[in-house]
Amino acid sequence: MNVPLHRSTMRALTYQLPVVLMKSAFETSSKDDVRSGPLAGIKVVDFTRVLAGPFATALMADLGAEVIKIESPQGDDYRHVGPFVEGSSALFMFANRGKKSVVLDLKDPDDLAQASMLVEGADVVVENFRPGVARKLGIGHEALREKHKGLIYASISGFGQRSAYSNKPAYDLVVQAATGLMSINGTSDGPPLIVGEAFGDLSAGLFASWAVLAALVQRNATGEGCYIDVAMFDTLLALMPTAACSYIATGLTPQRVGNRHPLSAPFGAFAARNGTFIIAVLNNRLFETLARMIGRPDLIDDPRYASDELRAANEPGLREAIETWSGSANVSVVLEALSAAGIPCAPIEDVASAVDSEQTRDRTLFRAGNMGDVNLRLPEQPVHFSTMERGARVTVPTLGEHTEQFRS
Repeated sequence: MNVPLHRSTMRALTYQLPVVLMKSAFETSSKDDVRSGPLAGIKVVDFTRVLAGPFATALMADLGAEVIKIESPQGDDYRHVGPFVEGSSALFMFANRGKKSVVLDLKDPDDLAQASMLVEGADVVVENFRPGVARKLGIGHEALREKHKGLIYASISGFGQRSAYSNKPAYDLVVQAATGLMSINGTSDGPPLIVGEAFGDLSAGLFASWAVLAALVQRNATGEGCYIDVAMFDTLLALMPTAACSYIATGLTPQRVGNRHPLSAPFGAFAARNGTFIIAVLNNRLFETLARMIGRPDLIDDPRYASDELRAANEPGLREAIETWSGSANVSVVLEALSAAGIPCAPIEDVASAVDSEQTRDRTLFRAGNMGDVNLRLPEQPVHFSTMERGARVTVPTLGEHTEQFRS
């Protein structure tokens, strides 16, 4: 008699097969699965909330993974954070597009058992509880991977699972301060400033999704799962190469320099008659072109400007020369001249202009989305894959919308 195998048993047997058989299972995926995204067929159980974790799993959902979001009866905190569209949080919709919502009270033994059963059929688990909380709840990586050899388990926290600050509460602002990012943001005569986006959360989410994809490739080769420890502090500092390298190379603490590059010139914001524009000149060829264009060919042979390093050290004189030229013309005229000469430049757009721009439309960065009856433009991960179609409508789950679908 043929007895159907439980899915978790089937999965456990799969990880014991030779690598060549595991690869063939991926290679024989249907064309429809490939077109729906490179992660089609991958199941993710998502215990995250707010932004870092949900952003990581949203990127996976964008690539075709089935993401089952486990929420408390009160829902993710972001459901209650504005801005609101017809009573629904736009931030929640942005960070939880394409997922399924299952409400479980992880302090209830029956609901906890239900969560564990969902994990048995999953490829990936992502959580961003405080370090140690998942283990106390019974869904820590040690307990789950003991039953599920091939499980990839990612933990996201402010300062990592093991560090001097691992138990320190962390939000994006805390990490911006702790990494030194605030100390280099602002003008030299002003206070440190926060960056106007939650880059500590977003960097952790981005690196977490990157790490999960790497672990999936590794599992395909070895059959072994992986535990991934992602810290917001680590990931944000990793995205500060200019500041970190400057300190390591010179021993000097980087300082705030306002709207100019700390190491290159002319590389920053300059004044025109009716506003501000950006120039980005990094090599001698571009500098010579710029000098001739602004009617100052003498700058080319000036020893103060013979290299990028010297130009940065003598930036005030260069700025005066450029703004003497640009100060009598409108931004549009200045940019037209710079563009014609092949010099990298740009106006300083506001967010509305960028979101509604032709560039954004051409690259399909937003698509139609909805949560129930609420419609909103929602983002799609920004990378274009030749094997995946972009722009399909995406749905955000209402709280507990899929609970019964996954209840055993």
